[in-house]
Amino acid sequence: MSQAGTTGPDELALAAEFAAPERADWQQLVAGVLKKSGALPEDFTGAPESLLTSRTYDGIEIRPLYTAEDQAPPAGFPGLSPFVRGAKPEGAVGTGWEVRVLHAHPDPAVTNKAVLADLEHGAGSVWLRVDGDALPLDRLADALNEVYLDLAPVVLEAGEHYEAAANALLDLLAEKNIPDSEVVGNLGADPITLRARSGEAHQIAPAAALAARLAPKYPKLRTIVVDGLPYHEAGGSDTQELGASIAAGVAYLRALTDAGLSVDEAAAQLEFRFAATADQFLTIAKLRAARRLWSRVAEVSGAAPHGMKQHAVTSTAMLTQRDPWVNMLRTTVACFAAGVGGADAVTVLPFDAAIGQPDGFSRRIARNTQAILLEESKLSGVIDPAGGSWYVENLTDALANAAWREFTELERQGGIEAALESGALGERLADTWAQRSKRLATRKDPITGVSEFPNLTEKRIERDPLPSTVDGGGLPKVRYAQAFEQLRDRSDAYLAETGERPKVFLATLGPLASHTARAMFASNLLQAGGIEPVNPGAVEDVVAAFRESGATVACLCGSDKSYGEQANDVAAALHEAGAKTVLLAGKPAESYRGISGYAYTGCDALAVLTSTLETLGVN
Repeated sequence: MSQAGTTGPDELALAAEFAAPERADWQQLVAGVLKKSGALPEDFTGAPESLLTSRTYDGIEIRPLYTAEDQAPPAGFPGLSPFVRGAKPEGAVGTGWEVRVLHAHPDPAVTNKAVLADLEHGAGSVWLRVDGDALPLDRLADALNEVYLDLAPVVLEAGEHYEAAANALLDLLAEKNIPDSEVVGNLGADPITLRARSGEAHQIAPAAALAARLAPKYPKLRTIVVDGLPYHEAGGSDTQELGASIAAGVAYLRALTDAGLSVDEAAAQLEFRFAATADQFLTIAKLRAARRLWSRVAEVSGAAPHGMKQHAVTSTAMLTQRDPWVNMLRTTVACFAAGVGGADAVTVLPFDAAIGQPDGFSRRIARNTQAILLEESKLSGVIDPAGGSWYVENLTDALANAAWREFTELERQGGIEAALESGALGERLADTWAQRSKRLATRKDPITGVSEFPNLTEKRIERDPLPSTVDGGGLPKVRYAQAFEQLRDRSDAYLAETGERPKVFLATLGPLASHTARAMFASNLLQAGGIEPVNPGAVEDVVAAFRESGATVACLCGSDKSYGEQANDVAAALHEAGAKTVLLAGKPAESYRGISGYAYTGCDALAVLTSTLETLGVN
């Protein structure tokens, strides 16, 4: 290297000693790994990486490698149309995103204490569910006692009583002498979500009239939330959530302009709410695509270039009741993705939110999740950190195009209200949930702590119930873990009644080395259904060990070779010794599968666990 001051950047060749890699070189390495794992058939002639390609529930291909050859439309610049890279040119640098906390406890004293604790320890705004079985509307002032409402904006969620809640909040702000021109937050009017949740028609016009009446007096206050959560929580895909949200936004734009607001004034009344999941790249791309979609709507509506106000909420569908501590990891990844994706406000739900009312500890962890990402990881210190990634840019483009097709289909059906009324949107969401349920049942979509690596001895957490956000006639609200957790509930009831778990004997064949992997597989799967595996290890007399175990169902665990040499004889002997069913663990060669059809990765594990519990008398 030349002396300091004489070397130009074009003289640095840091990789000069290495040959320039070609795609064929990478493919050869991929093929070698796939051959070792048995995933590459001998007669396979295609590109080996194609075997690693997966598809989202929207049919979007996720490839293992993206390069500069994978062109996507220009993403533009932060703060400029189409706002893919963020609604503000400075991003969240210097301020971070808004840390928004959700409160729904019916006791105003409990809510007030929790709100103050959140605000004192890092939260920046408050999302309040009021009315119904949440916080009583007439106790709003008590819940916000000693809260500096000029510093901590409030977002309301009051169902059909949004106007009364809005008046109560505005009266409280006036009592605190906060100038009308400085009032910020959102009054939470959302009749479309009311229809989606309840199945009953709720007119948009009153919400639009409220916004038109308040907009001149409160220029920084938003009145309407466009909520994508009902479509996500019904099991829908990312593009279904996006398409429905954009359709709802357009319906509100029409109503607001009919009420007398200009298109720009109408757009300024809306805040969009989206789910953030543990699939970090899809979440990042979804938020970026949403801004592009709304920019297009603003353009064709004749509005000035308009960035979308986004509120990301960690998904309730991904949360588990079993092993809820793992939810801390899920919400951390989801929060990371929401921040990288450019959300203006982020709500991290406490890890016990699927169980009931969060306690102080779970709220603290939820707050600190955001604090670590903002303050320690400096995540907001870079504007659109995913920008320029060939993968993210292509995924953003694919989501935007698929979601636009979903949106235009809803418009073709007469708009989102008509699609909800006819049931057409609900049917499409149900179809996606059926596909997702199948993948969950086969553990192709694994749930750590529930369908994979369950903790059968965990001590369950008890919490007060949460207020319901679902009314029987509307879209369902699902959780991905619910089917497996129902099996665990049955096991718990059996334990309470009999004093022991339902159990299955692991009949290990051959030496330890030949059966360990499949015994571990079977043990993991059985515990996902609340079944205790009885593993004697390597024993000389498997049938005698079975008799001593007291079990009535056995599962053969061994190598393909041991299955071929011993399975039929051992299975017959186990049946003779009292086994009601003999299962077969793993994924053996085709010729050995006739014994029971025991589930393996790719099979319907949920069905096998259900039938096994029934065989064991667990109802």
